[in-house]
Amino acid sequence: MTEHPVLGQVALGYSPMIDRHKAITALRLTVFPIRPDAEPDAQDLLATLAEVWPESAGRVSLNIVGEGLLQQMLRAEPPLNLMLEVPAFMASNLANTQALTDLYLRGNTLLIKGRPLSPLPREVLPCFAYSIIDLADERRDGMPPPGGVSRNIPHVQAGVRTLAEMTEAFGRGAIAVLGWPIEDAAPAKAAASRGAQPELSAIVELINRVDRQEPVERLEAVMKNDPTMAFKLMRYINSPAFGLSVEVTSFRHAIMLLGYQRLKRWLALLLAAGSRDANQKPVIYAAVRRGLLMEELGRDSGCDDDKRGELFICGVFSLLDRLMQQPFAELLKSIPTTDAVREALVDGGGPHQPYLALVQAVESASVYDIRAAADALMMAVPAVNKAVLRALVAARQLD
Repeated sequence: MTEHPVLGQVALGYSPMIDRHKAITALRLTVFPIRPDAEPDAQDLLATLAEVWPESAGRVSLNIVGEGLLQQMLRAEPPLNLMLEVPAFMASNLANTQALTDLYLRGNTLLIKGRPLSPLPREVLPCFAYSIIDLADERRDGMPPPGGVSRNIPHVQAGVRTLAEMTEAFGRGAIAVLGWPIEDAAPAKAAASRGAQPELSAIVELINRVDRQEPVERLEAVMKNDPTMAFKLMRYINSPAFGLSVEVTSFRHAIMLLGYQRLKRWLALLLAAGSRDANQKPVIYAAVRRGLLMEELGRDSGCDDDKRGELFICGVFSLLDRLMQQPFAELLKSIPTTDAVREALVDGGGPHQPYLALVQAVESASVYDIRAAADALMMAVPAVNKAVLRALVAARQLD
């Protein structure tokens, strides 16, 4: 990745945009300027994002938390896959009317964020494809989405933190939600009437066999009983994110090329992605990105291959209690993990916990928490930003 100066001037956070079918339709990238003495350059930011999200790579909703940088962006020519979020007070400002109409006429997608305190200029009204209403504002005001601008356009609910909040937002008419519906209370004990799905049990069994480095023939026997798992594993291994120069055509071939430890890594992904519950799609999305980002953070902080592999497993497994409805203390009895992974997930401590805390800060898009967590790992913000972007590229290649 090119060394863009802007990566030392901003902090990055990310979250998904989720539609009514629980599919991820876009990524929301939050950009915080962090240096009052140096305003980031919009063109440098666009060049950075172009490396990560070319126009063929899907939509990104750009949430710039800094009026000066956003003013620059409104007068730039962002690619059409970058949607721009515009605070209501800026949309109401006559000085921005020409820039907003120019972007609209170019074909850029604009989202108005929050309730306008005064009527929008007539020319600006048709420019916005969506409005964004924060859940906290809606609860505080006790009102439905605002009239005027949002009466005529669909609204997106921001600030969603739980599956219940996501369901309620769609019930109120939201076409999508922004946020991480992963903060439901962790289960205190395993669900009484809910056993593990058969395919999840098979993956756990295979992880245990791989951990014991059993002969390939015994591993193949498990795979033959679950053709779907074999197909998914081959798809993952042959994805661009894995970086193999040859196509893997069989499970035996995968073992020969990968070895047991790298195979275990991808089985961890399959385990996280194994839920049939559509509501869990955002949780799976979060788990995969947690694993990839923790691994990239470990790379930039000098971790060796084994520790980076542990960080990946820790991130992917960090939401497994929600996905499988079992507390970690019970869940990890059947899934082999290192003491460091167990400490982080069960006890909230150990050497991997600071990496998990930094990932959670990035998910929350809190510039204060990102800087504090980065300091705890003695990582500079530019290194964190580069790790975030590399992880998001790898995740996109897996999707």
